[in-house]
Amino acid sequence: MLAIGVDVGGTSVRAGVVDEQGALLDTARTGTPSGEVALEDAVTSVIEELRNRHEVGAVGLAVAAFVRPDRRGVLFAPHLAWRAAPVGDRIAKRVGLPVTLEHDANAATLGEHRFGAARGARVVTLVALGTGIGAGLLLDGRIFRGAHGVAPELGHLCVVPGGRPCSCGKYGCWERYCSGTALAATAIEFLARHPGRSTVLAREIAGDPGSVTGRRVAGAARDGDPVAQLAMAELARWLGEGLALVADVYDPEVIVIGGGVSESAPLFLDEAREHYAHAVTGAGHRPLARIRTAQLGDEAAIVGAATLAREESAGSYD
Repeated sequence: MLAIGVDVGGTSVRAGVVDEQGALLDTARTGTPSGEVALEDAVTSVIEELRNRHEVGAVGLAVAAFVRPDRRGVLFAPHLAWRAAPVGDRIAKRVGLPVTLEHDANAATLGEHRFGAARGARVVTLVALGTGIGAGLLLDGRIFRGAHGVAPELGHLCVVPGGRPCSCGKYGCWERYCSGTALAATAIEFLARHPGRSTVLAREIAGDPGSVTGRRVAGAARDGDPVAQLAMAELARWLGEGLALVADVYDPEVIVIGGGVSESAPLFLDEAREHYAHAVTGAGHRPLARIRTAQLGDEAAIVGAATLAREESAGSYD
């Protein structure tokens, strides 16, 4: 059975038809509107576009939101219009297909477990480094969602008490030191701390600190900018420290690093592995998780959501 996975993000709604081998056969996309009704219109539109070209049996929605334990609705979505909304039931009624909701990081984790970097592993943690940190956890090959459907919020582990303010209302969260946004913030701090050391980065952002992005910092690091390289090293340190905390709690077999920042993994991942290996409890006396970059890229959530929808529709996943 073919299934449709829909990744509902803050800027775009991307959908794909996925077969039982995890292959993406066709895609559709549109922008993400701000209103609740308009958002559901957009989701329905990409589903119907693909249904006109393929015979499908189920739909999975991957959303950056707290999802109800029954996965029929959204409790809260910080970057989307839904609040306590029965999204799954409403979309299912409109398209006439069974619809399953899942947190986008959970969906990506499932996709990587079935068809990507964590294939066959028993305990898997995915850490998606983007604007913030998204995370997913599989125990014995099954998604762990917690008692209320909101686990695991690893990006909001406090790593620096009283540290940088976070949009969640706390201070010192892991994602404020290890994400694309954090990379830009660190670079700005280092530019002020080390005037005259930067070449590429300082020239690119002269007079406009707001133009600094994680992607630009990574590009400057590739071009040999000393300050950008310091910022990348700091990200590597915090990634390793955070992964050590994750390993202390979950003891995963595989840790998958995804998200947009993972595209720059050659600049930081080996160093992060070293920090992790030294910081984990029992260092030198325990097996270490294999740390891999995601293989499915930005298609992981689409593939995972479609796979979950297919398996639940067939009664093979509960």
